[in-house]
Amino acid sequence: MLMENKAENKAVFDAESAKEVVKELRDSFVTGKTKSYRWRVTQLKAMLKMLDENEPQIVAALRDDLSKPEFESSLYEIQMLKNSCRLALKEMNHWMMPEKAKTSLTTFPSSAEIVSEPLGVVFVISAWNYPFLVSLDPVVGAISAGNAIVLKPSEMAPASSSLLAKLVADYLDSSCIKVVEGAVPETSALLEQKWDKILYTGNGRVARIVMAAAAKHLTPVVMELGGKSPVIVDSDINLKVATRRIIAGKWGCNNGQACVSPDYIITTKDYATKLVDSFKCELERFYGNDPLESKDLSRIVNSNHFDRLSKLMDEEKVSSKIVHGGQRNEKNLQIAPTILLDVPVNSLIMKEEIFGPLLPIITVDKVEQSFDLIHSSGGKPLAAYLFTNNKKLKRKFVETVSAGGLVVNDTAVHLAIHSLPFGGVGESGMGSYHGKFSFDAFSHKKAVLYRGFAGDALLRYPPYTPGKLTLLQALLSGSIVGIIRALLGWFWA
Repeated sequence: MLMENKAENKAVFDAESAKEVVKELRDSFVTGKTKSYRWRVTQLKAMLKMLDENEPQIVAALRDDLSKPEFESSLYEIQMLKNSCRLALKEMNHWMMPEKAKTSLTTFPSSAEIVSEPLGVVFVISAWNYPFLVSLDPVVGAISAGNAIVLKPSEMAPASSSLLAKLVADYLDSSCIKVVEGAVPETSALLEQKWDKILYTGNGRVARIVMAAAAKHLTPVVMELGGKSPVIVDSDINLKVATRRIIAGKWGCNNGQACVSPDYIITTKDYATKLVDSFKCELERFYGNDPLESKDLSRIVNSNHFDRLSKLMDEEKVSSKIVHGGQRNEKNLQIAPTILLDVPVNSLIMKEEIFGPLLPIITVDKVEQSFDLIHSSGGKPLAAYLFTNNKKLKRKFVETVSAGGLVVNDTAVHLAIHSLPFGGVGESGMGSYHGKFSFDAFSHKKAVLYRGFAGDALLRYPPYTPGKLTLLQALLSGSIVGIIRALLGWFWA
């Protein structure tokens, strides 16, 4: 019995264990191993191989955790990760090259460049809703930038977390890339350590805890959070296409459990009924008469989130506003796609991010009033969407709505564009990644200036004189006329 207790105590992952993990990774990083182009290429190719050879197991893990349809698992998690790896392999050599920088007369003759160097040992804390994508996509960036990495998957998706730990250990370099499983104690132990960067995906409450821990070591952070992502629907549109694209971004993305999922719709009073009717028609076409029987909808992740969503639906001033859906199965953690019309703006469902299959519709007299409604919410969402053919409305949307990303006439698809940064603003996050932005997120841009021994101007050295000051001021300002005047004044002095 004593031996069993000792074994159990040894298995506990505490601050000392975390310290050992970070030390091992830092020792590996110091050797320069991760900085080599060859190592980075090897790891990215190994990740591609890992995804290719284990797609059925990944799909099965996602089904266990979320009942995620194979279509969504293959397309939105595995294929998007493969695209990230392929892009990095194609462009990484270019990303690593020093960037030439201009110099000025002040340092003439000279040359300058910006060198991208890895930050060191970085910590990625991922979320449960896209357990593979939001875990490994940042890791692709961290590898391509030449860092050593600890990945902490979410314990709320246990099958995915376990498979991630196994696959990463089997395919990637375990001396430089590690997965640590666990919950709050393990994450807390890791947060006590000094990191060179932390990337966290999740909610604002935990983000504040992560930032507080990072502040103790002055560790920079990237925060990918969420918020209430609005959808403005104008009347002059192809309603059928718009409805389908909203459905794809809402229920077709993990049944609304996505950070860029449409959170609520704003449309005019005159158009609301048409919009609701279109939703009813298309939802029935996609998920059948009984959506709880559909194999194309993810379930709610756990009982806590099921209860939270039920509470939003059951609020007295909200329950009567359900115009479609509302079915649920507590045993199977299922909630059908649910449309609510004219929900009070002071209701619970309009005060917090929904992160589920409920979609309220708020009505206004004129579509232009949508912008005031978004601004009055006080937050800056991770995404905002507009459906319109009105060029003036498009311009106003881009100019006035502050969000992590904007999409006109579609939802969520901007995530697939690697030339666009993915990140939030204000309460929805800070920093960004995807494509080269991932490489930049895990790199330090080091300024380098080269000079020879020629052109050593005596102006900068004592004794200081008014003539030297005037000429140096002109040189620093870059004014040719000022330099000529200063030289003439010095010459005639």
